[in-house]
Amino acid sequence: MSLKSTTRPEVNTVEMVFEVDAETFEKAVESAYQKARKNLSLPGFRKGKVSRKMAESRMGQGVFYEDALNQLINAELPAALADADFELVDTPQVSAEKVSKEDGAVFKAICITKPVVEITDYKGIKVSKKISQVTDEDVSAQLQMLRQRNARLVSVDDRAAQLGDEVNIDFEGFFGDEAFEGGKGESFPLRLGSGQFIPGFEEQIVGKNIGDEFDVNVTFPANYQMEEYAGKEAVFKCKLNGITVEELPEADDEFIQDSTEFESLEEFQTKTRENLEKNAVHESEVAFDNQIMDALIEKVDVPIPNCMFEHRIDDLINNFRQMLSQQNMSLELYLQYTGQDMTDFRDQQHDRAVKEVKLRLALEKIAELENVQISEEELNENLRPIAEANHMTIEAVKQRLPMADFLMDLRVTKALEIVKENADVTEETAEASAEEAPAETTEESAE
Repeated sequence: MSLKSTTRPEVNTVEMVFEVDAETFEKAVESAYQKARKNLSLPGFRKGKVSRKMAESRMGQGVFYEDALNQLINAELPAALADADFELVDTPQVSAEKVSKEDGAVFKAICITKPVVEITDYKGIKVSKKISQVTDEDVSAQLQMLRQRNARLVSVDDRAAQLGDEVNIDFEGFFGDEAFEGGKGESFPLRLGSGQFIPGFEEQIVGKNIGDEFDVNVTFPANYQMEEYAGKEAVFKCKLNGITVEELPEADDEFIQDSTEFESLEEFQTKTRENLEKNAVHESEVAFDNQIMDALIEKVDVPIPNCMFEHRIDDLINNFRQMLSQQNMSLELYLQYTGQDMTDFRDQQHDRAVKEVKLRLALEKIAELENVQISEEELNENLRPIAEANHMTIEAVKQRLPMADFLMDLRVTKALEIVKENADVTEETAEASAEEAPAETTEESAE
């Protein structure tokens, strides 16, 4: 197969025309006949005994051409494309333009190519780096959350209901004199101020005493999920059966010993502060990385083939599918539970895919500009965890992994570090509020 011409009809597209001489084409046709021969049958001939000449006479001279052309494409095109001065990002669309026994075949390949990206000013990107200062209030908030998790409910019968109480009520709702469906409950637990019921309901229970029977007058919101109730006035006939309050345990050494792995309140507070500080540093690093990556994404403004985004969406979905499989759930079942179809789910991944493709293009270009290289020692060090996890040698892993992609991943990671190291960073400190304190990290350490 020899190249006849190369043109660029539009951006990120190359049209290549190849030709195959008559002798090569004839060999491919003969190969196609030999492959099909054992299954050929014609009236008067036993299966597998039909000659090529007879088959072409009865079925047409081009009966084996399609298979022959496919053989030529699969055998010859990859080598021809390997010598091209562009990088493919999708499978070429190949068609046979001319086919004849005398002249051979002419093919046209439409190739979607990787966009050419130019990146400048990637050093000195201005970013701010904020690290939240952990305060005594943050530590106290974590202790309060631990107390609330271990709180017990205590009945109260010597006062009226207050916001924050958990009450037990009977209720039935009416439009006029007619009770409506779904508006009745008995011995229903409700925390006053939780917003569990429609606006105005819970506030009207405040001030009532156990045993009181009373009406609660409300208006259903205009955007209520049940359209037939939306905007309508209703009366709920209620009875207050009981009031309970949350009683928090005393914050002392005994409580800490009973509810955590620590021996004293002081130890809990010290470890909590350390965890909060560690989490604050981590969040600062994540925010710093995101600023850098967003800045690089903004620098990529060239046209990008849509297939690159679609391929990235495929990757994201496959990754999500694997994560679900580890939880013994299929993607199809997940979509069913969430009321989505695959089209909706793919659409949700689009913006993320666009950003990730642009970031990758930017970092690959920076790796090229910085002549980033990966030493054999670095490569082996990164392959070692994979080898150990799969009980393989590093050399065996090299045989199984697409090493060109793996090496590029390492180069891209190095390129990002170069950008970060050369960023123009303004460091700031901020006081974290108790509400923003990352409770999860501390909870894990305290359980």
